[in-house]
Amino acid sequence: MAPFSFLTTYRSLTMELAKRDVLGRYRGASFGLLWSLISPFMMLMVYTFAFGNIYRGRWQETAGQHDSYTIILFIGLIVHGYFAECLNRSPQLVTGNVNFVKRVVFPLEILPWPMMLSALFHMAMNIVVFVLLRLVMDHEFSWTIVFLPVVVLPLVMLTAGLAWSLAALGVYFRDIGQVTGVMSMAALFMSSAMIPLSSLPPMYQKLLYLNPLTFIINEARLVTLWNESPNWFGLFIYFCGATVFAYAGYGWFRATRRGFADVL
Repeated sequence: MAPFSFLTTYRSLTMELAKRDVLGRYRGASFGLLWSLISPFMMLMVYTFAFGNIYRGRWQETAGQHDSYTIILFIGLIVHGYFAECLNRSPQLVTGNVNFVKRVVFPLEILPWPMMLSALFHMAMNIVVFVLLRLVMDHEFSWTIVFLPVVVLPLVMLTAGLAWSLAALGVYFRDIGQVTGVMSMAALFMSSAMIPLSSLPPMYQKLLYLNPLTFIINEARLVTLWNESPNWFGLFIYFCGATVFAYAGYGWFRATRRGFADVL
């Protein structure tokens, strides 16, 4: 259970670092934490105007539904936003905390968790905006949204493994940080966040299913929009694979940690 020591041995330290991460992002801003609600709304308006009005995006799968394209798009952007934040920040987790590396007693292995908890906080704020926006625009609420944490959990495990792997690689290969931005954009446009898979040829559907976000986005829409239970078996398989990846990433981080101080 060493990868999850942030829940027990280092719980207070992890929570303090996560709190500092969240508050530090808005320090000095006039609206403070309110930006965690304002930012996703502004982002949604930009994407809706671009893809809903200029490019005339539609969601053919929901012809019998009353959900607007804006709402359907938003849930995909929420899931991607969490993944993109973790992906883009992971390479700097160690290089951006050199003072922690020089402290022998500091548990560097917990560094991904404060970042992920901060990303989950912003994801929760986005969900609040999503629920309010749907009530205003579509006058609907899906009780199955209570399953959303279960849907997101496998993605959390996947990003944990990714964070440990990229944090270690970022120490030895500083160019990793330049690549993750492109990877996060590719993860967005090569997923079902923007368009339904049914509108694509079978060949491209298979390609998009290789994206780890596609399955999670589809399941998130089921529980937040269409009052359906998630694919429990699919989530279980995803969770098992993501857990194996998380342990592999943690093992890689521990194996390479001994050289961090020398490189930095």
